[in-house]
Amino acid sequence: MDKYLPHPARDAARRSMNAVEAGDRAAWLSLFTPDAVVADPVGPSPFDPAGLGHHGPDAIAGFYDNVIAKGRISFAIRESFAAGNECANVGTITTRFDDGSAVEVDLVSVYTADSDGRLASLRAYWEIDNLRYR
Repeated sequence: MDKYLPHPARDAARRSMNAVEAGDRAAWLSLFTPDAVVADPVGPSPFDPAGLGHHGPDAIAGFYDNVIAKGRISFAIRESFAAGNECANVGTITTRFDDGSAVEVDLVSVYTADSDGRLASLRAYWEIDNLRYR
């Protein structure tokens, strides 16, 4: 994402992805507003059967512990579009597990930043049926 100009939502997205790739739970959680929501993926999924998203610090921390912390995640962002207080990133996310297996999926992640540059929402659009196991 280095080729893209700074933008508050894009900068927040970069901080989010960097914290996830570093496995830095505290840094990632500190990026969100108290009333933030994480929907990853948007809608019902095994991670969020009701499809309502993870609202607030405790639920977002639970999402980190139950999903993000299960492997080593890396992002390959091909395109980034910033407008208003949001940024949409198009790319691939890969999760590598301790047993040597990996899974990847293409996605669009939309980050919404507040006026202080904190994340008010993270909405990731990807399809479980399009997971590629390695």
